[in-house]
Amino acid sequence: MAVKITGVGSFIPENEIRNTDFGNHEFLDTDGSPLTQANEIIIEKFRDITGITARRYADDGIMSSDMAFYASKRAIENSGIDPETLDYIILAHNFGDVKKGAIQSDILPSLASRVKQKLGIRNPKCVAYDILFGCPGWVEGMIQAYAFIRAGMAQKCLVIGSETLSRVVDLHDRDSMIYSDGAGATVVEFSENEDDGILSYESATYALDEAGYLFFGNSYNQELDKDVRYIKMHGRKIYEFAISQVPKAMKACVDKSGIDIDNIKKILIHQANEKMDEAIIHRFYKLYGKTPPDKIMPMSIHTLGNSSVATVPTLFDLLTSGRIEDQTLQKGDVIMFASVGAGMNINAIVYRY
Repeated sequence: MAVKITGVGSFIPENEIRNTDFGNHEFLDTDGSPLTQANEIIIEKFRDITGITARRYADDGIMSSDMAFYASKRAIENSGIDPETLDYIILAHNFGDVKKGAIQSDILPSLASRVKQKLGIRNPKCVAYDILFGCPGWVEGMIQAYAFIRAGMAQKCLVIGSETLSRVVDLHDRDSMIYSDGAGATVVEFSENEDDGILSYESATYALDEAGYLFFGNSYNQELDKDVRYIKMHGRKIYEFAISQVPKAMKACVDKSGIDIDNIKKILIHQANEKMDEAIIHRFYKLYGKTPPDKIMPMSIHTLGNSSVATVPTLFDLLTSGRIEDQTLQKGDVIMFASVGAGMNINAIVYRY
């Protein structure tokens, strides 16, 4: 028995926010004092480190569940299945539906239930639920779908990652430039071809010392409402954690798959920071005494930013549809999905396309 992706789709908002659009922002330090460097220098350093030159924000009237629906509809059309035959809808997000300008998250009903309703699915045995697992949420949803299908509890699952991070950022925090909006979805099915699909997985939560690396905190503008919270992170701690722990998890996943490292054709890693991702890949290959092959790591972060749970499925959609320059995927290629994020959570999947 195998579990494979039979359909993929994504929703990339049309609103492009370029780095230059942050030129007039008032960036503050953690104590509320203005940063001493000019915005042009701050933005240039940001680009050099993250690789981001632009990101996408959802239209004001579009919610995370709307983007999830659009991506899901495309994935279902791509797969050719009847949506009434879905056994599970698993939707990964972090903040629910957040209206533009609002300070409250809306997760009642669950976003997965909203997507099921928008898709017009009548079958009550199609179970819809949300998962909160930080940026690795879509990969974790894939692992859960794999478990359901392997256990005989399901034959078809829809796994979605959707987020509007632009609505939970502190505009006085330079880290806010990292985040973006988007959605990606996959249809996952039972397959009799044991050589295809998910070959192995790895998942872990490091919480004893690491749980607070990403958190909700006050704006750096101390004159704003103290009861309003925004996404915050200890960037250096996250970087050190990621480059230390993610390569080990990736190696454990590859070793369990029985695939030789030289047969991995592409690594689709969470798009959070280009330099961090490059460091993870180099350390991963170093564990095998090797250097990374050319073009092993397709990237979307340069123009799409970090859309959290949506980055990996969106990247997969872009890759398989030929929309990433100088990157291709052939039938039978072995790839890896990997992610790291709030929790702190890490996961990986080895997959034969």
